[in-house]
Amino acid sequence: MKFWRSTSVILMAALLASTLMAQRDGAAQGDNAQAQAPANELTLAGLRPGHDPVAEAFKRYKQKYLINKKSTDSKEWRDSCTGHSLALAIDSHAVIQEVTVSLLVPRDGNCDNRRFEFLNLDDWITGKGLRLGDSRNRVVELYGEPKSSVPVVRGDADFELLRFDFAWAGSQAPQAMQVYCERDSGRVVEITLSAAGRGEANQATKE
Repeated sequence: MKFWRSTSVILMAALLASTLMAQRDGAAQGDNAQAQAPANELTLAGLRPGHDPVAEAFKRYKQKYLINKKSTDSKEWRDSCTGHSLALAIDSHAVIQEVTVSLLVPRDGNCDNRRFEFLNLDDWITGKGLRLGDSRNRVVELYGEPKSSVPVVRGDADFELLRFDFAWAGSQAPQAMQVYCERDSGRVVEITLSAAGRGEANQATKE
């Protein structure tokens, strides 16, 4: 009788240990899957390419500060003192197709009596929290490794271009993001979020 009781206790303990191990392994696999899940982006500077009309941009950024008020296929706000710019590409239906924030505008050195509040720089951030001046490590932390990474020369400066493909997120979401980082420091100096078909054209233009 004691033998059967001992055997039962051993079997129950083994079954319990097996169940706990299975639960632990399942939880670990779930955590790994969550950590490795790709992340896409929907907005930049508070605007969603492929979705928001240009009128939405005018609610955030004043039209009177536009570089060229007559242009219908693009809009740009720029400060040549600090090198900041916000540029939009717009389709024939007045829907924003691409948003770019940059630190690469040529500076004219004339910063006397200037006010930069009109640029609303605090809004120049992605939905997940990436902003100009962040590190390359921050980019990877938020979005994972890029689809591609290539060296690029613009003017006399060397950069690393990180390309992210969001086509897997569906046609209603922005399809691509490009991030320029300084080669030496890794600092983010330009971010572009694009709807379908805009990313490659944008890169071809810059190169």
